[in-house]
Amino acid sequence: MTQPRKVARVVLLDPEDRILLMHGYEPEDPADSWWFTPGGGLEGDETRADAALRELAEETGITEVELGPVLWQRQCSFPFDGRRWDQDEWYYLARTTQTETAPTNLTELELRSTTGLRWWTSAELSAARETVYPTKLAELLRTLLDEGPPHTPVILAPEIV
Repeated sequence: MTQPRKVARVVLLDPEDRILLMHGYEPEDPADSWWFTPGGGLEGDETRADAALRELAEETGITEVELGPVLWQRQCSFPFDGRRWDQDEWYYLARTTQTETAPTNLTELELRSTTGLRWWTSAELSAARETVYPTKLAELLRTLLDEGPPHTPVILAPEIV
């Protein structure tokens, strides 16, 4: 069995505690869509924190960021773009006052599979009927806003799609 892809994701909050999510879809089936946190795989020997900041800049254009602790970790496996992705994801808390987004460096696959970004309030996320990953993000965000970051990262249940 191959090692899962190491991924850094960012739970980016603005001064109003809204979270920034990307809208993605299956390239062959645009109706199969979901919302997810910015982030991606590590490149070379970069750290997860470095990858989180790089991916955030590439996917959102946001560079004025205060990177916080790792909130959550999860293993996930899902089909996407004709292959299976096995990932070991770490979710970093980050804060920004820069709410204008301008993706600057999307990969070819991201260009074929994302339709933009949106800031969500906790209430909007809780009421959303759309698919959001990780699946318990609305509850996780509510807990984060109510209680602050956990002392050690919370291990989320694996998600196999």
